[in-house]
Amino acid sequence: MIVGTAGHIDHGKTALLEALTGQAGDRRREERERGITIDLGYLYAPLAVDAPLTGFIDVPGHERFIHNMLAGAQGIDLVLLVVAADDGVMPQTREHLAIVELLGIPDVLVVISKCDRVESARIEQVRTQVRRLLEPGPYANSALFEVSSQTGEGIDELRQALLLAQGQVLERSDRGGFRLDIDRAFSVSGAGIVVTGTALAGQVTVGDTLLLGQSGKPVRVRGLHAQNQTAAQAWVGQRVALNLSAEKLALEQIHRGDWLLAQWLFAPTQRIDIDLRLLPGETRAFEHFSPVHVHLGTQDVTARVALLEDTRLAPGKRMFAQLLLNAPVHAVHGDPLVLRDQSAQRTLGGGRVLDPFAPSRQRRSPERLAQLQILREAESLEQALLALIARSETGIDPQRLERQFNRMRATWRLPPDIRIVATRQGQLLFSESRWLDRQQTLLQQLARFHEQEPDQLGPDRDRLRRFSAMGLERPAFIALIDELLANGAVASSGPWLHLPDHQVKLNDQDTALWEQIRPLMEQAIFDPPWVRDLATACGQGESEVRLLLRKLARIGQVHQVVRDLFYLESTIGEMVAMLLQLSAAEPVIGAAAFRDTLGIGRKRSIQILEFFDRIGLTRRIGDKRQIRPDNALAQPHKADNAV
Repeated sequence: MIVGTAGHIDHGKTALLEALTGQAGDRRREERERGITIDLGYLYAPLAVDAPLTGFIDVPGHERFIHNMLAGAQGIDLVLLVVAADDGVMPQTREHLAIVELLGIPDVLVVISKCDRVESARIEQVRTQVRRLLEPGPYANSALFEVSSQTGEGIDELRQALLLAQGQVLERSDRGGFRLDIDRAFSVSGAGIVVTGTALAGQVTVGDTLLLGQSGKPVRVRGLHAQNQTAAQAWVGQRVALNLSAEKLALEQIHRGDWLLAQWLFAPTQRIDIDLRLLPGETRAFEHFSPVHVHLGTQDVTARVALLEDTRLAPGKRMFAQLLLNAPVHAVHGDPLVLRDQSAQRTLGGGRVLDPFAPSRQRRSPERLAQLQILREAESLEQALLALIARSETGIDPQRLERQFNRMRATWRLPPDIRIVATRQGQLLFSESRWLDRQQTLLQQLARFHEQEPDQLGPDRDRLRRFSAMGLERPAFIALIDELLANGAVASSGPWLHLPDHQVKLNDQDTALWEQIRPLMEQAIFDPPWVRDLATACGQGESEVRLLLRKLARIGQVHQVVRDLFYLESTIGEMVAMLLQLSAAEPVIGAAAFRDTLGIGRKRSIQILEFFDRIGLTRRIGDKRQIRPDNALAQPHKADNAV
């Protein structure tokens, strides 16, 4: 069990722990000289002869050191809220209690200290103050103890209550990846660098490789202590000290707030969606995009807060919000956090992490807010998974879910209505009904395209994605197309996609122009007119002729050899047959032989050969060509077919 203290400065927190454990706190010289706790203190002692070691974290009470208090409050099982009998409830009593509530620490025991200094009537007054303070919150029924660290009064009763609480501490699951937020780093002679912190998830074993800090530097665990005892393995909920080794690892590279993580869990983020609650004691509403200090784990990072449901949040109310952080952090779903004002002078509120990988766009859309509501209500991945996927139009990345919930996919129980879609950038999860609906929508959009563009064979993939406006990212859209192609619901002709029964229909004007152009191209055979010549002969503009020929090229009736020079499909087939005949006599075909066979000039012959190079029929070897035997047109029965 990890026990922490909370309370105003000079209310006897350090003296109380000394009385409970027999160990002195405030070991730093400046703390002894000033008589106050400045930074976190750590003690380990059994509460009874046969009891396991309990870890105690002593936090500073001075308002200037709230940031240190927050760094020590993570992962605590129980808090001793200390109120001095002579002072009573003071400002940091209230602020520390608010922080304890925001962090969701499970249990609180209230200790009225320094009872040897006052009369019983004063103690009763303080009891009343404390009860009024606790009454509105989750700790209203907390046990209260009257003690004196000097005389020992009430210490045994408090120790017994702690022993009872220790037996009731809920065992935490260790199935996630290891997470430890560093609160201290120091060098030990003969051992090297040691870091300490509270293990918030998973387990770690000597020899493991973890990732350190924002850069994700790999470090090896050379040795470890758990609850101040040498161990081969440590678990979630324990105070842990890790002896680390890595190439060029220096003590100055490690800071309070850095994380040690399992390698698969490393995913720094600077945009987090949270469930935000503003403290009821605030005197004014919280404004959209206000600057704050964010305390997450042992991290202290500045950020802006984007409110997602309104532009103002009233005291005591809650709202979905997005943190736009000024430095990368690590977080998972459910992590508690605390917000302090821009000058770090007072605590504003806090909440829980809902999504550590928040979107930058459509963050206020009804769909996104519905997802956040699911995440607010969910206590586990299983509770959220089916609802999240059912509401997702674009699919969910399972690797992102692993990191969001700190649950490796091997431990998931996937519902039966889940489609695992393989894309070129990894897998996505869709509900089966949603995926089939996406397919039907795409077919409807393709049919609509055919209605609007009857003279086109169809769009390519990217044009169809823009036309359908389905909101799918390109990898998911391509996977959708590939599945429809595989089951025959969509056909392709080159890059063009179309319904299997779709046929291009030229309009009356195009048909009439084509009836004029086609005879001119047939008569010229291997030396057809340029677009400008066809336009002159037909009395049409060049742009109209060019547009028609490009239309016909899309449906395979003509082929563009060079700009503004088109050949009939039948003519291309004849030239392919000639090349195959030449190749049968001489495997390597010279340009001159091809020119003589066609009976046209060398320049035009070279242009045609370069066209065949582009479509993969021929391979250029110096000034000659060789037929590619793997090309479909290289087969004799294909020579008369369309390219």
